[in-house]
Amino acid sequence: MADSDISAEAPPPWDEELPERDPDTADIFGAPEPVPEPAPPPVPAPMAEPQDQGAAYTVLARKYRPRNFEDLIGQEAMVRTLTNAFASGRIAHAFMLTGVRGVGKTTTARLLARALNFESDTVHQPSVDLSVDGRHCRAIVEGRHMDVLELDAASRTKVDEMRELLDGVRYAPTEARYKVYVIDEVHMLSTAAFNALLKTLEEPPPHAKFIFATTEIRKVPVTILSRCQRFDLRRVEPEVLVKHLGKIAEAEGARIDAEGLALISRAAEGSVRDGLSLLDQAIVQADKGQVVSAAIVRDMLGLADRALTIALFEQIMGGQTAAALQQYRDLWGFGVDPAQVMLDLLEHNHGASVAKALGPDALHLPKDQAARLAAIGATASAGTLSRVWQMLLKAYEEVRRAPDPSATVEMALIRLCYAADLPGPEEALKALRDGEPMPGSGGAVTPSGGGGGATAQAGGAFAAQARIAPPAPQAAPQATTALASFDDVLALIQSKRDITLLMDVQQYVRPISFRPGAIEFEPAPRAPADLTRRLALKLKEWTGQTWLVATAGGGGAESAWERQKREEVEARAAILADPFVMSVMEAFPGAELLGVRQLAVPQGEAVSVNPDEDVEED
Repeated sequence: MADSDISAEAPPPWDEELPERDPDTADIFGAPEPVPEPAPPPVPAPMAEPQDQGAAYTVLARKYRPRNFEDLIGQEAMVRTLTNAFASGRIAHAFMLTGVRGVGKTTTARLLARALNFESDTVHQPSVDLSVDGRHCRAIVEGRHMDVLELDAASRTKVDEMRELLDGVRYAPTEARYKVYVIDEVHMLSTAAFNALLKTLEEPPPHAKFIFATTEIRKVPVTILSRCQRFDLRRVEPEVLVKHLGKIAEAEGARIDAEGLALISRAAEGSVRDGLSLLDQAIVQADKGQVVSAAIVRDMLGLADRALTIALFEQIMGGQTAAALQQYRDLWGFGVDPAQVMLDLLEHNHGASVAKALGPDALHLPKDQAARLAAIGATASAGTLSRVWQMLLKAYEEVRRAPDPSATVEMALIRLCYAADLPGPEEALKALRDGEPMPGSGGAVTPSGGGGGATAQAGGAFAAQARIAPPAPQAAPQATTALASFDDVLALIQSKRDITLLMDVQQYVRPISFRPGAIEFEPAPRAPADLTRRLALKLKEWTGQTWLVATAGGGGAESAWERQKREEVEARAAILADPFVMSVMEAFPGAELLGVRQLAVPQGEAVSVNPDEDVEED
């Protein structure tokens, strides 16, 4: 090979781009020619993954937290007071917010912090108009503002922590107008921490404001309360809460029955937060677009059907023991809480009493249920409803403490049905007085009170029984028919020289009715508790006849002592109105009428003496 064959300008052979495989040469291993690969199909666009809604979901209680004072429902009085205070510049240095859980204490505290530090391009003073966010509003709402410290007293109960907190009070705020301290659940502070707070709270620097919130206002020392402007946040009325829950359900696109909303509002017990939490739970009880019925809400809350519990109350008031027990067992089979049954019965008893006094329209219930409770109230007396209420209260406490609540409810139902058939004190007194059979007892009245229908003492009535040895025949009094009036009774006591009983009867007995063998009176204030028993026993001893002495609530006449005092006052007034006495009083200024005495008129003709005439004529 000659060197001339290689051109100096040609690229070296190792730099030439040669084909990877000669198409005219077979593969060294004998493999066939590779088939060109087809073009890959187009890759479809990846499907969008479903959004994790649970991670971004905000509960209704936080989502619909009030953003300004106008959104606070049921607290119009507090908002009006704060509005007037901010408008006049009379802003307190410390506020105490109290109320049950969920009525808006913490929310109001944050709104107050925003209002105290509100500032915009046009507003440079505290303002309760928070419809537009100010410069510091967002930072205060998000809890990152340097001059607004929101603390939980449960985690800072020690006095050292309170002193450390108060050390920074004397320093001026960094950005805002005031340095605001929001202390929630302030009743959790220790006594030493409260004492450390006293001096600063009494004379705080002009740039410091304190806002306290508590559910236990009685645990806060009065020395702290006296240094704060107190606001009692009220429970939200059920009808107001129903409207609020309805608006939120509509905004969320949920459909809930009106009766279901009423059940939620009653279960919330005036707490807006509890109502929103229950509404949050009720919305997911049905598929989207479907109506959440009242039955679904009732099952969610674990409540018994109101119609069934009203029927149970009707059976109780009718004395139907077997039907009431069977009705309760049906409710128990549905999974109803026994304590909730007693609460429902208490509510029905209250509703029947209110309907008796104000009518069925005052119950705020469906018309058919209100009519049934009104019918119970019209049938039963006020005394019977009051006694059933007391028995239900006692039964509810027993159910809460009993090891077997269901059995306790059944025993309570038996007692209630048994007591519903018993007569009231008025009926028992009338039957005992007239000697008629006791209502509900099915027979004549017996001293043993068989069946519980008659007792020796009911509603203040006491029937004296023969507990002393019978007197001797020669000493037996014969004046049984001589006591024709209550004055005869007083005369008899006076003749027997029982001074203690005479003074008590004259002073504390206001007669209502009198008939031989029965006295009914109204006891005056501070009357002895055993007066009826003593009077009945003494009358039986002196007359040989059993006397029924009973007390009543009102309608009595004057007692003998009150009548005597009234007559003395009237006699004194008549004497002072006499012209002669008036002339004497005018002639002698400063003269007083010390007393009035009744002179005994001698037997014979009365001699009239005219002071204007001379006794002797010239």
